[in-house]
Amino acid sequence: MADVRNYISVTAAYWAFTLTDGALRMLVLLHFHGLGYSPLDIAFLFLLYEAMGIVTNFFGGWIGSRFGLRITLFAGLIVQIVALVMLSQVDPAWALAFSVAYVMCAQALSGVAKDLTKMSSKSAVKLVVKGEGQGLLFKWVALLTGSKNALKGLGFFLGGFLLQVLGFQWSLWSMAIMLAAVLVLTLLTLKADLGKAKEKIRGRELFSKTREINYLSAARIFLFASRDVWFVVGVPVYLYSVFGWSFEGIGTFMAAWVIGYGMVQASAPKFLRRTEDSGSGAQAAKLWGVILAVLPALIALGMAWTAGEAGAAGDQSGLAPFVLVGGLLIFGVVFAMNSAVHSFLIVAYSDADKVALNVGFYYMANAVGRLGGTLLSGLVYQQAGLTACLWTSAALVALAVAFTLPLGGRRAVEEAAE
Repeated sequence: MADVRNYISVTAAYWAFTLTDGALRMLVLLHFHGLGYSPLDIAFLFLLYEAMGIVTNFFGGWIGSRFGLRITLFAGLIVQIVALVMLSQVDPAWALAFSVAYVMCAQALSGVAKDLTKMSSKSAVKLVVKGEGQGLLFKWVALLTGSKNALKGLGFFLGGFLLQVLGFQWSLWSMAIMLAAVLVLTLLTLKADLGKAKEKIRGRELFSKTREINYLSAARIFLFASRDVWFVVGVPVYLYSVFGWSFEGIGTFMAAWVIGYGMVQASAPKFLRRTEDSGSGAQAAKLWGVILAVLPALIALGMAWTAGEAGAAGDQSGLAPFVLVGGLLIFGVVFAMNSAVHSFLIVAYSDADKVALNVGFYYMANAVGRLGGTLLSGLVYQQAGLTACLWTSAALVALAVAFTLPLGGRRAVEEAAE
């Protein structure tokens, strides 16, 4: 029961953090757009946020295993509070270059905070269900991951609401105060040695992973790059410049996509009832990966077919909007199933006292994929348009599937190792 209580404490703190994370992204996007920042300037504001996830996940897993998840969770909350307070000091009168650099640094801190709290919460699942069977583990991982993404989507709405009601500075202060209260409550309820490794973690173990974890991490890079290659820049800009959607309409669609994606993730075990161990999970990853690879290609073909109808800016007639929006909604459902299975496999393949180390390494790969997808989204869209982004997405999913092909059950892995 003690472990469940600790898990609840970690998860509640992560949920609170996730709300502020989604709200902060929307606050920064809307506020600096209103100040006249160009799309490229705004993209730079988020660049360090993604890049810091690589470093944080790599070393955060070691810190969590060495000192316990309590330390990494508290550090994440404190760093996010600092980032929020730092952003509240931005002055519109500052020179553009200085303002962009300042906000990039604050966003970098927020990126560190996000991955520290995420790694802490994802790792705690393994400790709670240890010895209870991997079927239950899949359900808990899916619930945590799905609820996180749904809350992040809700945070998009929260950011817009707070900006309209309280303004930029007071919105940031209100979120900082909320996180401070959560930090105090977590300090009072969380066990000190949760997730701490029984043996000392050597430096080489940061790089030395099992074959399965290496393949799964590589697959994660390409899986999330396949989403962000159209999600970050391509689709929002296309909806605005070609379909003539309002900024509010674009934000609502993106938030709804993330919320729906999270809800599907949380429900994944109901649709994958036979995914009860790492072996069946590996088979599910291959099957759903193949289905996902086909979808961006079909959307790209549909967009090419309707290109004449959507050629003029502001033209919302014809099938083009339905093909794009409908196709991306279906993509979201299948992508959520893939992500849920991958998240289950990383904890299923990990030993209990090394789970933070492996989860940190895995989400470092996730951050690499997001960073690469973000850069590709701007580059490919600028050079060749949205259809090229979708074809690139299909190719990236195919690479992700290729890295899941060697995966199998953990028992077979252990026997082979012997």
